Amino acid sequence: MKQEHPLQALAAYLPEGTFEQVLAYIQEFKVHLTITRERASILGDYRHPDSRGGHRISINGNLNKYAFLITLLHEMAHLTTFNLYSNRVPSHGKEWKNQFSNILKQFVGKGYLPPDVEAALRQSIQNPAASSCADDNLMRVLTRYDRRKENHYLVEQLPLDQLFKTKDGRIFRKGEKVRKRYRCEEVATKRMYLFSPVYEVEVIAA
Repeated sequence: MKQEHPLQALAAYLPEGTFEQVLAYIQEFKVHLTITRERASILGDYRHPDSRGGHRISINGNLNKYAFLITLLHEMAHLTTFNLYSNRVPSHGKEWKNQFSNILKQFVGKGYLPPDVEAALRQSIQNPAASSCADDNLMRVLTRYDRRKENHYLVEQLPLDQLFKTKDGRIFRKGEKVRKRYRCEEVATKRMYLFSPVYEVEVIAA
């Protein structure tokens, strides 16, 4: 279910001091912004103009203020990339990375962000990941500012063989790390899945 928000209400979702700058982007490009309920697979989404109207961006409303801002800027970079290149370039190619880096630079070094988020962003600016979720270091830092939920941890924080439950209710057993991901066995099916180290799960008592 989606909910429309007056632009002034957007300030409550953003770090202090960033609203005017974000608003300027939204008004300049006439963005139709929607704040949605949590979506498991994505944090935000950009849709270019079509027969239904102009630029559309949706952002998950459950994100903390810093994650919300960075996700919104990620989608704004898709918008500016589309304006420059239409659909002629890869969605997360060098053109998008340049746009995202340029937009991020307008928000770092201004005192809007905590030092650890700023440091992770500066590192990300060098070579932005295809999504905020894909940048493990940035996600690790951003989760520090989430409201803590009882019995919820990142996969990398769990001991080997720990049972945990994902948001869709499936139960897994944590396995060994393979390169950047953890191999975890789904208890019901015995199938193996790879989990990001910074994916949040609910611990199940043995």
